[in-house]
Amino acid sequence: MKWDGLIHQYRDFLPDIKDEHIVTLNEGHTPLIKSEDLSQRLGLTVYLKYEGLNPTGSFKDRGMTMAISKAKEKGSQIVMCASTGNTSASAAAYSAKSGSMRCAVIIPDGNIALGKLAQAMIHKAKVIAIKGNFDDALNIVREITENYPVELVNSINPFRIEGQKTGAFEVCDMLGDAPQFHAIPVGNAGNITAYWKGYKEYKAAGKSQQLPQMLGFQAAGAAPIVLGKPVEKPETLATAIRIGNPASWKMAEAARDESGGLIDMVTDDEIIEAYKILASGTGVFVEPASAASVAGLFKLQKQGFFEQHKGANVVCTLTGHGLKDPNNAINNVEKPTVIDGDIKSVLKEIGL
Repeated sequence: MKWDGLIHQYRDFLPDIKDEHIVTLNEGHTPLIKSEDLSQRLGLTVYLKYEGLNPTGSFKDRGMTMAISKAKEKGSQIVMCASTGNTSASAAAYSAKSGSMRCAVIIPDGNIALGKLAQAMIHKAKVIAIKGNFDDALNIVREITENYPVELVNSINPFRIEGQKTGAFEVCDMLGDAPQFHAIPVGNAGNITAYWKGYKEYKAAGKSQQLPQMLGFQAAGAAPIVLGKPVEKPETLATAIRIGNPASWKMAEAARDESGGLIDMVTDDEIIEAYKILASGTGVFVEPASAASVAGLFKLQKQGFFEQHKGANVVCTLTGHGLKDPNNAINNVEKPTVIDGDIKSVLKEIGL
């Protein structure tokens, strides 16, 4: 099947845009991997939507192709975002691909995984670190883009949500229908908002028969939606969801309520456990924030949430690739064994 990016594939469901304005890196069309290991552990039929195989290694590319394309159509010269990492990498790459736009990124100093920072910088974005958290960075970006000729490309840009909703279309196309449940990490809350929008639109168009219950999971140290109030100093090793005041808060609550789902929180220990299980049991390496969706399933299973839904189809969005944040992997595995460099020693080490 020929794939020219998600705008070409799903343009009947997206805002109109002329071909000459489309900026694409052939994003989308990511694998939906059935996990026999997780299915057996949970008593469900678990599929993993592996968004880490988008061009810049995260789901952000889905929204960014739309946001940057629309900025190009508008004639924008500069785009800007606040980021905990993945948005900056994506915005920088698509700006570079546009051939006409510069990209400025505001990040919280010391709170961004190096894999993501390296991406933004190699794509020639202007990266500015501030003393503050993501929410402080987003406030600065909002003020600048409201008062100067600079285009904001965070998820509050409506075109970001439009692009991201295509993940739901792909799930339905691959499964033949929507799943019964869709589990997803929640940080700035644009993704749960987008997936729910996509599922509703596909069902309305007769492309699917049912709607899933949306199951969102925040990190316990950054769980404002669960707590019902902003978290001034969010803390979690899952840097991609270390956000204390989500921009799409109200829309995420609407997705939760309309779908009959929930938004809960998982601890860093639960996230790391799921992170390791994904890698060792299914062969899928993700950044820690991605594993929040799987950690959430384990938590709900222990509570008996799925007791009446044995074997149900569940899709977990895995938002970013593990190479985005390699330090967490290194810190959570055994170090390589050092032995003498001869065959006898190697055979002994591997038990032969």
